[in-house]
Amino acid sequence: PLLGYCRRKDELLLVYDYMPNGSLDKYLYNNPEVTLDWKQRYKVIKGVASALFYLHEDWEQVVIHRDVKASNVLLDGELNGRLGDFGLARLCGHGLDPLTTHVAGTWGYLSPDNIRTGRATTATDVFAFGVLVLEVTCGRRPIEYQNESGERVLLVDLVFGFWNEGNILD
Repeated sequence: PLLGYCRRKDELLLVYDYMPNGSLDKYLYNNPEVTLDWKQRYKVIKGVASALFYLHEDWEQVVIHRDVKASNVLLDGELNGRLGDFGLARLCGHGLDPLTTHVAGTWGYLSPDNIRTGRATTATDVFAFGVLVLEVTCGRRPIEYQNESGERVLLVDLVFGFWNEGNILD
């Protein structure tokens, strides 16, 4: 939960609980001696899902995060996922158009619709959350490079390709 805030000139600082386990991406990729088990992965995903539900449905306004990704998920002492970094977030009233006009976020987590129109919605946050779920369950980054060709491969495309071939468990 938000503990407090400080506004100084044009800068707004938010104060949250200390997250001793750092960000999810560091935990997934920079700590080879520790692997998250399935129960821990579920807790992380559940925490982020709960945060997005609150931001999109339960708060007095709709908050569109616009940058849901592993490095913006912080892990508390019990490895619960907490969504952080609201620097790109936008507010709008329930049922109103968020009026975003340019693409913001991180490549690999951006929805095709967001890239095409530049408009961020709750659906674009949900798409990014889906990429995060794939990342946590597969243990792969949202963008990887193939060794043979060096071309960029999106995790979403990779998983969709496996699904189309009937090899989803690969």
